[in-house]
Amino acid sequence: MRHEDQRPPAAVLFDALGPVYEKAFAHAPAHLSALEWLIERLPPAARTLDVGSGTGRPTAAALIAAGHSVLGVDVSPVMVELAARQVPEAEFRCGDIRELPLETESFDGVCAFFSLLQMTRAEQSALTRRLALALRPGGHLVLATVPGDVEDLELVFMGRPVRATSFAEEDFAGMAEAAGLTVLSRHSAVFTPDHPEAEPEPHLFLHCRRDEPGR
Repeated sequence: MRHEDQRPPAAVLFDALGPVYEKAFAHAPAHLSALEWLIERLPPAARTLDVGSGTGRPTAAALIAAGHSVLGVDVSPVMVELAARQVPEAEFRCGDIRELPLETESFDGVCAFFSLLQMTRAEQSALTRRLALALRPGGHLVLATVPGDVEDLELVFMGRPVRATSFAEEDFAGMAEAAGLTVLSRHSAVFTPDHPEAEPEPHLFLHCRRDEPGR
């Protein structure tokens, strides 16, 4: 078995895509809008977590520009190297977020843009619970996915084979609520990545808050 076959599928995929992914997705209007929503609700000098931080742009770069600290976590070493070079003010770690210890109530804001899609439904639910616990009471979280009632679906993404798992919109929102989050709003959009082999994708953004005790 080749070494790359022993790595998480997401690491293999995004190592291969590298900066091509940024070019394809960095200017998605709904992504930028969700990021702006989060930034508007953060306290000054907030501590934030970017799950699946990719090349560091646009998410970590925007958070840093707004005066916040960022911990970015990505399973792809190629992406982490790019991000560290492009957003040197942030901290990036190469690792699997499912295995990374997260201190309770340690972040003011968390974002996970499309970084759950190569996990099982059970893993997505468990991670969302951990992310909610990592938020300080009153903190905000943005979750984004490609909604659909699919499990381990084989498809082609930007010319590369990938397997994806997701939830229908109501079930995805229910997962967030079950994790202890209040879904304040949802936003759906269709986006076509800037790539010759890309097709239009439905995107779902959940704007969430971890409520303070007694609220």
